Amino acid sequence: MQQQLQSEGDLPVVAPAGRAFLDSPPDQLAETADRLARAELGARRLEVLLADYRLSGLWPVISAGKPTSLMDGAAAGSQRCFRSQRRIVELLAEGGCRWHLPMTIWGDRIGVLRVDFDPEPAESTLRRAQLIADELALALRAADQCTDRYRRSRRQERLSMAAELQWELLPGRALTGVTYRLAGQLEPAYTIGGDHFDWSVEDRRLIVTVLNGDGWGLSAALLTSLTVNAMRNARRAGGNLVEQAELASDTVYSHHRGERHVATLLLDVDLDSGRVRAVDAGSPRALLVRGTTVRPLEFEQQMPLGMFPETRYEEQEFDLEPGDRLFVVSDGVHSAGSGASAPYGDRAMPRAMRAARLQPAGEAVGAVMREMYAHHAGSGLRDDAVIVCLDWLGPARAEPDGGRGGVCP
Repeated sequence: MQQQLQSEGDLPVVAPAGRAFLDSPPDQLAETADRLARAELGARRLEVLLADYRLSGLWPVISAGKPTSLMDGAAAGSQRCFRSQRRIVELLAEGGCRWHLPMTIWGDRIGVLRVDFDPEPAESTLRRAQLIADELALALRAADQCTDRYRRSRRQERLSMAAELQWELLPGRALTGVTYRLAGQLEPAYTIGGDHFDWSVEDRRLIVTVLNGDGWGLSAALLTSLTVNAMRNARRAGGNLVEQAELASDTVYSHHRGERHVATLLLDVDLDSGRVRAVDAGSPRALLVRGTTVRPLEFEQQMPLGMFPETRYEEQEFDLEPGDRLFVVSDGVHSAGSGASAPYGDRAMPRAMRAARLQPAGEAVGAVMREMYAHHAGSGLRDDAVIVCLDWLGPARAEPDGGRGGVCP
């Protein structure tokens, strides 16, 4: 999201929409947006629709009602806006029009701002309406630290304790920069246990990790939480990829004495050159999509984190080319099967990745997940599942504004 600042001498001043959200109680951001839209845009009404945990529907915050399913053809406006990340205009039968505006922060799709007008406003109003949507997305992200209202709006059902821990630990579900697009998803969303992903961007480098904690449910979530925080501790102290893996491994071993372990793939991506350093410590697998070809990346597999004391790790390297897509999946994805069928990773998963190659990273993750559920033949997931998708655009294809959702380094 591009910052909207006005000059006042040498000091920047937050734009009016941002100021209004800063002054608002954190649980009243939607109502503040409604007042802004009515007062500044002449809108008839406004609704804030938040994406649920499975990215299958958009749930209203202001009005108590049913979700707008992303699979429902009757909700085409919100669906198209959320998926395309573009403004959609619909004419209303009772007169006037409805604008659907994406609410996105650094590539992470928060939801859709739906605004009704009567009569149809001038096109110049769009910039002010999108500013409200952008500022609201940022405010909603911050408000999650102070209120549970928006989390409740996004939930179709109650989360298990393990899932509560996992979702609180996530860095987000997408991240967009000038040279990359990144997205990930956890399934089953409301009962996820030990599978997880983490990422951080700094100084033109992107660190991505995918983890599969040993065991089930709450014990697996606690193990994964310990591992993620150990890697973050090393990373935030300036540690490289090997140091992150080794500190996490030593930490897990010191607590579980080798009885528990965490399979992990760690990646360090140079966002300017596409050079990737990797530490393969277990079962998460990487697949490279280049054009219409999908092929697994073979690494020298090393011990999962925490199996033995003072385990030492080594980096391996490979290069991404502009336009490459990298999927990382946990064993709950590539080994998924209904019992009678071959594992999802054998043929069906590469086929799904190939079919989704023209979709944005966030939509591609959803498409591969939906095909995985279909592969289970309606029997439900037998294991936790994580998919992370990274597109490296390359310097030659970089967009000046970083794409929809704003600039990130």
